[in-house]
Amino acid sequence: MTAPKELRVSKDRRTLTVTFPNHAPFELSAELLRVLSPSAEVQGHSPDQRVTVPGKRDVAILKIEPIGNYAVRITFDDRHDTGIFTWDYLHTLGHEKEQRWTGYLAELEAKGLSRG
Repeated sequence: MTAPKELRVSKDRRTLTVTFPNHAPFELSAELLRVLSPSAEVQGHSPDQRVTVPGKRDVAILKIEPIGNYAVRITFDDRHDTGIFTWDYLHTLGHEKEQRWTGYLAELEAKGLSRG
């Protein structure tokens, strides 16, 4: 996957707009990025170890750091910073945002958890 032309964090730090070459920009909420972080802390080391992260409705992006020429590390205001968001993963999140968000909300409900 080619690197995005632009990564822009909103003034309120709650949205990341990602623009890939030859694609319309897409917006990813800080909450979505946090709860679907590719980190081992969230994803585990296998699908059955994946964690449903509650209480992140008001999370914000503190900073974004480049990782080589293939990814960024996002630091959130809850101090989570271990996820490496590759260009492929950001692209996938942009295209599957609604499906993944709906799945996350269903998991929260099934486990009796809330967005906080």
